[in-house]
Amino acid sequence: MRSRHTLAFAAIAALISAPLSAAERHAYSAKAFDAAQAAGGPILVEVHAPWCPTCKAQSAVLEKLEAQEKFAGLQVFTVDFDSQKDALARFRARMQSTLIAYHGKDEKGRSTGETGEAAIAALLDRTQ
Repeated sequence: MRSRHTLAFAAIAALISAPLSAAERHAYSAKAFDAAQAAGGPILVEVHAPWCPTCKAQSAVLEKLEAQEKFAGLQVFTVDFDSQKDALARFRARMQSTLIAYHGKDEKGRSTGETGEAAIAALLDRTQ
């Protein structure tokens, strides 16, 4: 009996300590991205390379911002700079560390190499 209560308490504690909402992350696929655009919500495309120090800095900032309640509906699609050349062409992204903001099918802004939290937050705000 006691172990059931312990498990229930642990589950409740996990729910309480978890963020109330967070952006949803996806590895980029054309099909999933097209579906997100058709849904008409906020979208961020993150062109990322694992060897890129700027990308790592951006990822840390994005992780913090994506946990905010105001970005709960944000769909984040990560494009691998090294292997997804078709996606790079689609987004006209020539460099890693490129962030592209959309609301539905409308591009709302982009940046390359930006690591400042305020600037990235302003870009994410444009997706709303």
